[in-house]
Amino acid sequence: MKKYPLFISYFFISLSILSSCSNADKSKTNSEVEVKVVSSNKPEYFNLRPKLEKDYGYSHAVKMGDELKISGAVSMTDSGIIIGPGNMELQMKNCYSDLEKILKHYGYTYDDVYAENIYTTNMQDFIKVSGYRNSIYKKQFPTGTWLEVKGLAIKGQLIEIDMEARK
Repeated sequence: MKKYPLFISYFFISLSILSSCSNADKSKTNSEVEVKVVSSNKPEYFNLRPKLEKDYGYSHAVKMGDELKISGAVSMTDSGIIIGPGNMELQMKNCYSDLEKILKHYGYTYDDVYAENIYTTNMQDFIKVSGYRNSIYKKQFPTGTWLEVKGLAIKGQLIEIDMEARK
């Protein structure tokens, strides 16, 4: 009779070990499934000015998962005419207006922007009007770089701004 209690103890220990092994396998399978779902994000492209973007060979924005990358915005009409030639402040405001349109298209705001790069042909003129950014970034400024460049894509452009955002 004493052999049966020992046998029953071994039996339950064996069941416990087998049960924990099968649970480990199930959790591994679940995490593999999750990884496959995350890696299946397809890029969503957005064209603010489709004809111009096709002519120049770029998309204005691409969203993958929660990440949004926006190409440099410049101050121009849909037909490619510069708005505000020689006027840094007007060009900067037009850039931010276009960037906001793209952010809104995807349901983002300036609060979601974590990186911003500004390219300008005249850094001193940009710095004089850069305070306008305080009206855009109310919580926190994003990381970024300001660069003075020799020129931009179209003669007369004074500023170009690109950014990245995440929900």
